[in-house]
Amino acid sequence: MKNWWRGTLLVSLAAALLLAGCSSSAKEGEKPEKIRLDYAFYSPTSLALKKFGWAEETFKKEGIEVEWVQSLGSNKALEFLNSDSVDFGSTAGAAALIAKDKGAPIESVYIYSQPEWTALVTKDGNTIKDVKDLKGKKVAATFGTDPHIFLLRALSEAGLSAKDVQIVNLQHADGANALIKGQVDAWAGLDPHMARTELESGGKYIYRNPDFNTYGTLNVRTEFAKNHPKQVEQVIELYEKARKWTLENPEEAANLLSEEAGIKEDVAKKQLERNNFSEPVPGSQHEKAISAAGEVLQTEEIVKKDTDIQKLVKELINPKFAEKVINK
Repeated sequence: MKNWWRGTLLVSLAAALLLAGCSSSAKEGEKPEKIRLDYAFYSPTSLALKKFGWAEETFKKEGIEVEWVQSLGSNKALEFLNSDSVDFGSTAGAAALIAKDKGAPIESVYIYSQPEWTALVTKDGNTIKDVKDLKGKKVAATFGTDPHIFLLRALSEAGLSAKDVQIVNLQHADGANALIKGQVDAWAGLDPHMARTELESGGKYIYRNPDFNTYGTLNVRTEFAKNHPKQVEQVIELYEKARKWTLENPEEAANLLSEEAGIKEDVAKKQLERNNFSEPVPGSQHEKAISAAGEVLQTEEIVKKDTDIQKLVKELINPKFAEKVINK
């Protein structure tokens, strides 16, 4: 476990060097020239925000440019944040915790959804019935993301560990394809790929547990939050506009997700059904869920043994911006 994490960290650092561009942060109190936002198919509200140009409309009035970058998974969003290639990145809460433990200068300032976006999936006809049957099997997962963390927690609950299976590190879409082609026995899935596999390719669930899905968190670089608190509040206000639009227009939201992700509308609806958009302000329930994941990650030596999980979670989750915007 230590070896693969070191390898993944080296890759992330190399990617950070390649991706790094000009920082958007001006000095404290000064206006940034540009705000860089990510969008992701696993964050439906980010798609609405990008589609309708609300950020561009808001920041144009202040002479601030908006740039969009696609995140294919929490691991990619965290690479972008670490390399100063985005100012705001969409991740799972537990993935952000791993990054924070490794020294990533980020804060989770908003909850874009409470999803059931991951589960353990096999292909119809496979003899695997439950988590214990995964012993000795190949399981696809994207290291450092919620599906990977979900897999570790499911294994732990079943009395197994990562050493009992062969984890194949594949980006989410590649993991789905590997399962369909029979190259792996199971896959720690992520929507919308998981919903598509379920509806179109004979995907069969081995294990589901909504409580093991950590929340979708919008993270900001700490330097940006310190230097530009007004712009952090504005971004949260924009996400709130997108969240309310998504709740009020479920059919249009599904159609938008379908178009952007290149998936059928029934797949998009299935994904949206598994998202709860009702609790956008980070709070104690989010801290509890991420802390529980952190304890398993510590057992697997992904989070350092001497890390104070509760303290780390408190350092990661910063509710003050959302509290100011949403509760005003």
